[in-house]
Amino acid sequence: MATPYIDHQLVLLDHLRGILVALGEAEQVPDESHALFLERYDELRLELPIDPVSSAYLGQDLMCQIIQRYPQIAHLIPRDLLWFFGGDCLHYMPDEEIDLYQALEERRFEAEENDEPFDWNQEKQLMAMSLQDSNKH
Repeated sequence: MATPYIDHQLVLLDHLRGILVALGEAEQVPDESHALFLERYDELRLELPIDPVSSAYLGQDLMCQIIQRYPQIAHLIPRDLLWFFGGDCLHYMPDEEIDLYQALEERRFEAEENDEPFDWNQEKQLMAMSLQDSNKH
């Protein structure tokens, strides 16, 4: 059931996992609990393409735990993951960013309804650039 949108999230999850592994290798976190956390993280990675809806709760929980357990890397969590999992993750996003992602989501749904291609990263860059241009005026 993977879609290009889900595939994008999986790439981001893989990137974030690399950061988490590096954190453990640098011995900046307790080893045993970190290993258990990575096991749960891997469960999410496996479950997401199969059942995105039910894995959303685990994703929310894990993203919030990363922010709480590993504050030194909280700024490295891809914002797309916070938006994707939603729920409590949205507490870590400012209102302006939520507005940007909401508009981006609406464009994605519109493209899907019209069977048009949609490149999440490209659209996000275009929207961010137009936002910057409107803020300059």
